[in-house]
Amino acid sequence: MQIGYTSLLFALLLCSCGPARTEAPAEESSQPESVAGDDHDDDHEDEGGSVHLTAAQVENMDIKFGEFSELKVNDYLSATGVLGLPPNAYIAVNARASGFVHNVPNYVEGDFVRKGAVLGYLENPEFIDHQQRFLEVTAELAYLRQELERQETLLAADAGILKTVQRLRSEVAAKTATLAGITQRLEYLGIRTDRITADHIIDRITLFAPRAGYITTISMHDGLYVEPSTELIELIDEDHLHLELEVFERDIARVERGQRVTYRIPALGSTTYEAEIHVIGKEFNAENKTVRVHAHLQGEQPPFVEGRFAEARIWLNDQTVQALPEAAVLRDGETAYVFISPVNPAGEEVTFERLLVNPGTTDNGFTAVRPIDPLPPGMRIVTEGAYYVYAQAQAGSLEHEH
Repeated sequence: MQIGYTSLLFALLLCSCGPARTEAPAEESSQPESVAGDDHDDDHEDEGGSVHLTAAQVENMDIKFGEFSELKVNDYLSATGVLGLPPNAYIAVNARASGFVHNVPNYVEGDFVRKGAVLGYLENPEFIDHQQRFLEVTAELAYLRQELERQETLLAADAGILKTVQRLRSEVAAKTATLAGITQRLEYLGIRTDRITADHIIDRITLFAPRAGYITTISMHDGLYVEPSTELIELIDEDHLHLELEVFERDIARVERGQRVTYRIPALGSTTYEAEIHVIGKEFNAENKTVRVHAHLQGEQPPFVEGRFAEARIWLNDQTVQALPEAAVLRDGETAYVFISPVNPAGEEVTFERLLVNPGTTDNGFTAVRPIDPLPPGMRIVTEGAYYVYAQAQAGSLEHEH
């Protein structure tokens, strides 16, 4: 009875240990199953950065291939500046004498006036005195000349006195000088002396615009008393409008007279205008590390407002470089690259890889590029549709992360 009880206890122990022995192999077999489940096939991008597409996908995405092009691409320097005028483009209209201003036209700032346009009239009784004095001296000089001629005739006949002739000659010379001074003054005032008679004496002079231009300031009105030092109107002549650019010290050695400049006025939109480098300054601005460059405008010009801000590109000499269509060059932060693919892909799958490049200037839809590593033999460059390859690579990366 005791033996039977012992045998029964031993059998129960075996049954309780049996399931533990059978679960261990199950745990060992579950590990390779989970690994196998994670190892799925990726049709887009492998661990080496390659992108795999089918020939049908390449055709549907309209991906095109090509090689580097040898093109002349203009390089340029960026600069900022303002529209300006040289000092001789500003015209100050002053009164040439003291007087009262009358009959001023209804000019306002911004109006354009032509050369010789009447800006108003200046009245002063002194103008009458100057003309009266002119007539008096003219008459006196005429009498002295006649008397001198008579005395010289008598002296030639030994009937005159030399001292009298000498005195008359001196008086004629003095009156001639006086008349010349009065004439010059009247002409300076704008009074024509050939029109002055006893019956035609004017009491006012005309203020004319000395040059054509736009009015920037006007400070005269009817009844205003002015002095010769009073500035009545300031005009600007747009014919001398130019571009004043600030070029950084590191770039100034590449700037030459005659170089083409394109510029735009941000306040006026995206319209591009033309100019040409004319003068390179000799003074260095230590504060902002720039040198001033003067450019003459060419062709169509923007409406002038003094000091209006401008953004410009100074185009350097043409240079032949390796270039690709702008859309073929992709950028990822500070890195730039293009996609390349075998010329003769094996099977129905097309493999794409990245080739790092240093991009340069973009001009007329092409970007200058310099490969960091040479293009491998037997490889071609994606010239169109590079973005679609990039999108497939990104899609593959997302699938790989999941």
